Order: sequence, then C-alpha cells, then structure tokens
Amino acid sequence: MTGLPDRMIAIDPTEPGGPEVLVPVERPVPVPRADEVLIRVAAAGVNRPDVLQRMGGYPPPPGVTSIPGLEVAGEVVAVGADLPPELIGQPMCALIAGGGYAQYAVAPLGQCLSVPESLSMVAAAAIPETLFTVWTNLFERGYASEGDVALVHGGTSGIGTMAISLCNLFGITVIVTAGSDDKVAACLAHGADHAINYKAEDFVARVKDLTEGRGVNVVLDMVGGDYVARNMKCMADDGRHVSIAVQGGAMATVPVFEIMRRRLTLTGSTLRARDTAFKTLVADELSRSVWPFVADGRLKPVIDRTYPLAQAAEAHARMESGAHMGKIVLTIGD
Repeated sequence: MTGLPDRMIAIDPTEPGGPEVLVPVERPVPVPRADEVLIRVAAAGVNRPDVLQRMGGYPPPPGVTSIPGLEVAGEVVAVGADLPPELIGQPMCALIAGGGYAQYAVAPLGQCLSVPESLSMVAAAAIPETLFTVWTNLFERGYASEGDVALVHGGTSGIGTMAISLCNLFGITVIVTAGSDDKVAACLAHGADHAINYKAEDFVARVKDLTEGRGVNVVLDMVGGDYVARNMKCMADDGRHVSIAVQGGAMATVPVFEIMRRRLTLTGSTLRARDTAFKTLVADELSRSVWPFVADGRLKPVIDRTYPLAQAAEAHARMESGAHMGKIVLTIGD
C-alpha cells in the first residue's frame, strides 16, 4: 500500500459506556484481504446498532474490528490481491460489518456500490445500512410489492425514512408511526401516505380505519415485545410480519390460532452477521433494482445532522435522544 500512512485516527472504545467513551485514538490502517478494497473514508453513517455496540450489547462478529460503523463512503485507495488496480480512485460506498468510524476502512468489493456524480459523500454514506436492511426485510422477506399496504414503525428513523422512499418508488401505500405531531408532519412531508402519532392514538384502531378494515399486507417492526400481537391485529389475511429489532422487548406472546386461521407469516432477520456471499447478492440486486433511482436523484437519504468524527459522542447522544429525522452522519477528512 505505497504512499499510504500506517496509522489513522479512529473511534475505538476499549470499555462499554455512554457516548463519552467515543474519543479519537490512533489505530493501524487496515490491510485489505484478497477480495477487499481499502477506502479512504469521507463519511460514515451512524446507526442504532453502533449505539448498542458502544453500550456492550452488540459485539462485532468474530474476526471483525472493534471499531464501530456499518457503512462508509469514500475513495478506493488500495485493493486486495484478487482485485484489479483499476478500482483505485473509484468513489464507493459500502456496507461493512464494522470499522466505519475511522479515516480508512476495508470492505469486500461485493458489498460496495459506486457513488454516482449526483450524490454527495455524506448522502452516499447514509444509504447502505438502511437500504440493505429495508430491501432484504420489507421486500425480500416481507414480499412487499406494488399495490400492497405496509405498516412501518419508527417513521422518522433512518430505516423508516428509507422505507417510505422505497414504498413510494415501488407503488406501495405506506402507513408509519411516530412519537409526536411534529414527527408525523415530517413523515407526511417525506412521502408517507399516512402517519400515526402512537402516543396520542391507538395505532391498531387507526390502521383498521385507514384500511377500511382490511388491514395491511406487511409490517416492518423494530419494537418487538407487545407490539407483535398488536401488529397482528393490523394485518390482512396472508399478511407478513417482519421483525428487525427488539427495542421494546425481546419476547412476545402471540395468538397462534390467529396465525393459522388467517395464514399469517412472522419472520425477521439480522444483517450484520450474514456472510459476504449473501450481502454480495443483495448488493447485485440493489445495483439493478434501486441504484438507477439513486443515480437519477429520485432516491435520496434524509440527512438529519452531520458531525465531525471527533464529535461522535454528540452524534450518539442525538440518536439516543430520539429527536432526529433521518440519518446522522460522521464526516471524516484526512
């Protein structure tokens, strides 16, 4: 890796704790494996799994760096032994299993997507994690398709805003929940067909009204706990319920006979621990099905705020406050 530094600035806490443990430190610049590229990181997305990791609740998979960060955008500056040198200099964004909060990060080439000229590095860094997550769960596991009605919880989150965008592009009516009237207004402004303030009204009753009693075809849920049974009451016959997080509780009690009688499907997934082969297949699908919308400006992430890498603690504090609308991004220079 001629001409590259050996050391870099990164965020890599040695002990779990609050946002204050996120302080800049020096770490070795990673060396790409045979199928990986080394990216000089311009920007890195902040995601809720990063917060869980910082608190000690979501350790990286075996063999993955302890540096947090699941998505980056920047320029390829070195390549592994199996990759062509022509990739050097290419602008790329990538889904990674860790390492994003740093000046340099490695990514399997199969998990990279080219950054079109129309997209800023901040915007590019805000796309991969939510796009891969929403695509694999709402569309692949949940089979959402044109004409369906979807219920998405957490409408102002990075996941929620990406789900709204994709539903709009693919002809799906989307109902979201959010925790305040301001957030409801923000979801509607972003393109949600309906938005429900779950603190002010019962989302189950409201969904029934909005669907004239038919219910929704698919639910994307990040709450878990008692929401699962409530979500089932919102679902149409043959409906699909997809769990992607358990912010409200890891256990749920559900009426099994209702699943049988109404032919409901309860499924879910986590993305971080899936292997490179799976993520490469998803990236190939996204490059065909979704990336043209990115290139022509029809799919853009909602950016809440950006923070320099040294202010990662403030970025995490904002995410934990729940006040954000869309993505929080760290900006990283040399």
